[in-house]
Amino acid sequence: MYFPHPSKLLNEVFAARTFQGATPEASTFLFVGLDANYSPTIEQSPIFPQLLEYLNDGVQFWRKYGVHHPFLLPSYKDDGRKYHKTFARIGFTPANAGEVSFIELLHVPTYGRSALVREDLSNDHLVRLNAAIERGAARHIFIPGGVAKLMRASGFFPWMPKLPTDNGEDLKVWHTQGGRTIYWHYHFSVYGLFEERKTKQLNAIRRLISAPG
Repeated sequence: MYFPHPSKLLNEVFAARTFQGATPEASTFLFVGLDANYSPTIEQSPIFPQLLEYLNDGVQFWRKYGVHHPFLLPSYKDDGRKYHKTFARIGFTPANAGEVSFIELLHVPTYGRSALVREDLSNDHLVRLNAAIERGAARHIFIPGGVAKLMRASGFFPWMPKLPTDNGEDLKVWHTQGGRTIYWHYHFSVYGLFEERKTKQLNAIRRLISAPG
C-alpha cells in the first residue's frame, strides 16, 4: 500500500521520467530504491521549482547547482535531506553526474509511509528496470535488502537470490554477470548500530568511482 502524491504537476513531471539523474540504461552507477517519497506539501516548498528542474534533467541540475539532489539546497530542511546528505558522503561530484542514476520499484511519487506489495508495481516499469540491470551500461548496481525482497516477490528478477554472497568485503554481492556487479548495502537512512558499517560501505562505493574497468 502507498499514498499517491496529491501534486498533479509533480505526477506529470515524474511520469515523463520515472527515474532521477542519468538514464538508467546509460549510467555506470545505478541505485535502486522502493519509492520516490515527498512531503505532501512539497509544492509549497521554496525548492519546488528546482525539484521540477531536477526531475526534468537531473544531470544538468547537478552540474548547475553542485549538488546531486534539490533536498541538499540550503533552503530545504525537511524529510529526505538526511538520506541525500548520507549519499553525498560517497564523494560523487558534478563531473560524475552523467554516470549516476536512481530508480525506484514504484513508478509514481508518494507521500507518507509506504508498505509496498507486489500489486502496487507496474509490470512495464519492472521490465524496464530489469533490462537496465541485465543489459544496460551500469557496472555497479546497488540494492538494499528490503528492495530485493520486493523484487523477488515480483517475479521479474529471476537472478535475485534469497541472500547475498558475503566475501568478507564491506559490500555483499547479490549477483554478477557480464562485467557488472549487483551489491547489497544498508539503506542510506540507517543509523545507530549500523552507522559504522554503513560508513564502511560508503567508502567502498567511493573506491569504485575511480576503480579501473
